[in-house]
Amino acid sequence: MAENNMGSLVVMEKGRMVGILTFREILAALDKGRGALGEVRVGEIMERDPVIASPGMEVNDLRRTMVDSGARYLPVMERDRLIGVISFRDVAKAVLEEQDFENRMLKGYIKNWPE
Repeated sequence: MAENNMGSLVVMEKGRMVGILTFREILAALDKGRGALGEVRVGEIMERDPVIASPGMEVNDLRRTMVDSGARYLPVMERDRLIGVISFRDVAKAVLEEQDFENRMLKGYIKNWPE
């Protein structure tokens, strides 16, 4: 994960998502193992039944879901098929871009205000 700059891994079994592994679970396992993972298996430490997103969710709904659940990564599912993973960083970036667009529009409107 660190080598490929990945904050999460979706765990699949027979084509079905069964969990997600993030740095949070790894750090908790390291803490429990006093700094060592030993023979710990992914299935033992992954988060089963993670909160998921759907491709039709709006950014504000994603943001609220992430804040309420504490999840930093949400698998994006379409029916039973994994189509991606969205991160808190992705959501924050989208919110900033939306705010920048709105600010530019407002400034343009104010600049062209009739006197």
